[in-house]
Amino acid sequence: MEQLIISLISGAVGGNGAGALLKNLSLGTLGNSIVGILGGGLGSTLIGMLGGGDVAAAAGAASGMDIGSIISSVASGGVGGGVLMAIVGVLKGMMAK
Repeated sequence: MEQLIISLISGAVGGNGAGALLKNLSLGTLGNSIVGILGGGLGSTLIGMLGGGDVAAAAGAASGMDIGSIISSVASGGVGGGVLMAIVGVLKGMMAK
């Protein structure tokens, strides 16, 4: 549960970071945060389904939250949030034309 919360927060940060870097695709602070949270959850889920989270989850189950599982959650959430924000920004731009 803690890893999901970390991924969602990282997704919001990743979405806002991508919005700051890609100003033409930005959805505003609230939009970037919402899409980033969704992307963080999706990114974390996809990494877990691909097997990247299994090793960290097994280590976390044996010894509680360790640094590897936290870094994995932050990375997958942040990247997922940033990527989804960019995709939604591109789609929004295409629909505006």
